[in-house]
Amino acid sequence: MSFHFIQKLPTPQEIREEYPMPESCAKIKKERDREIADILTGKSDKFLLIIGPCSADNESAVCEYAERLAAVNEKVKSRLVIVPRIYTNKPRTTGDGYKGITSQPDPEGKTDFKAGLIAMRKMQIHAAQVSGLTAADEMLYPENWGYVQDILSYVAIGARSVEDQQHRMTVSGFDVASGMKNPTSGDFNVMLNSVYAAQHPHSFVYRGFEVHTDGNPLAHTVLRGSVSKHGSNTPNYHYEDIMRLSDMYRERDLVNHACVIDTNHSNSNKQFRQQIRIAKEILHSRSENEEIRQIVKGLMIESYLVEGAQKIGEGVYGKSITDPCLGWEDSERLIYEIAERV
Repeated sequence: MSFHFIQKLPTPQEIREEYPMPESCAKIKKERDREIADILTGKSDKFLLIIGPCSADNESAVCEYAERLAAVNEKVKSRLVIVPRIYTNKPRTTGDGYKGITSQPDPEGKTDFKAGLIAMRKMQIHAAQVSGLTAADEMLYPENWGYVQDILSYVAIGARSVEDQQHRMTVSGFDVASGMKNPTSGDFNVMLNSVYAAQHPHSFVYRGFEVHTDGNPLAHTVLRGSVSKHGSNTPNYHYEDIMRLSDMYRERDLVNHACVIDTNHSNSNKQFRQQIRIAKEILHSRSENEEIRQIVKGLMIESYLVEGAQKIGEGVYGKSITDPCLGWEDSERLIYEIAERV
């Protein structure tokens, strides 16, 4: 057989019951979900900032980072809603490499999805407890939503997943903000089609059940740059790109026209320090044009305790083991500047 069945995994309900979200954190999540929804629907003028490491591989370092964010958040919360980026699933272009704590709780160890689901949930809850900030994660596996549905305040659908029908329909059943990235090709039509699908109701098969969803009005676009057929990166965060997106939004039956811009990946040509310049350019575009100010609701920034990246096994605490990130000092300065300029 091509499939080798390793172990039967606990159901989402079993995991949630064994590792419950504390009531105090559940109350925080409810309030933060509302704050984020108000930004995306235009009820609030606050700006959304999703910031954190490329991959959340170490609970202690991730929670320390979240605590530092919480301290900064206290100073900027009148203007920003900060969402820690705690990404526990990593898409891999070729299938090789570290795939995140959910599948590999020890980056130097073997795959163990049961231990990974537990490690992921414990880390997300711990981070919320120490920071008072509920997090964002990427939904790489749609069937895993039940394991985190009571924890996350924001979900991203990656460039390689956004064209997938199961991802789109699963998002249509979410009750939290969901960012649909442009595909690696950069096609805005594909991205907006995914938002349309996510905002509308569907009937489909999910985890062995026939289900019906009501649609998610908080589904929105995320610009992350593109990759050409020659393998070169092309940014799409410029003034003209945002205006084109706004025009295309108006041509479709969509609510809550909203965009979050990813300052890294193909937008930065994977030059992580460029995130600072890119963030400032986007803020300048917002200041120059009311239509851009209305549609650009936030930024995604990759940041960790220590600047750059390391190979698995090098053991530098708080340094990314996947894509390189801004260090804490630059990140803190950038957050304050963003708060001043929104």
